[in-house]
Amino acid sequence: MQTITPEELKKRLDSGETVTLVDVREPHEREEFNIGGIHVPLGDIRAMQVDELEDYKDKELIVYCRSGNRSGQACMVLETMGFTNLVNLTGGMLAWQEKISQ
Repeated sequence: MQTITPEELKKRLDSGETVTLVDVREPHEREEFNIGGIHVPLGDIRAMQVDELEDYKDKELIVYCRSGNRSGQACMVLETMGFTNLVNLTGGMLAWQEKISQ
């Protein structure tokens, strides 16, 4: 599993690069603040209910959560399911809001 900082991700988004984001937080967290992407809570990933991600098995997925912990867990589970290009957003939405949304 690779990592990306909020600043690196913001640069990629600002340059118009197409990235696939996966938010593994709970619905109420996503409602408060999110940067887009596919919403698949960690519980669904643990239960291996990831049909919406199947087309991305060999593509880069940037996974995020609140602090980077759950997204790291999600990356590990997805790796066991055959996903090959997973990137964890370091510090999650807390870091994003602190460093980018000022």
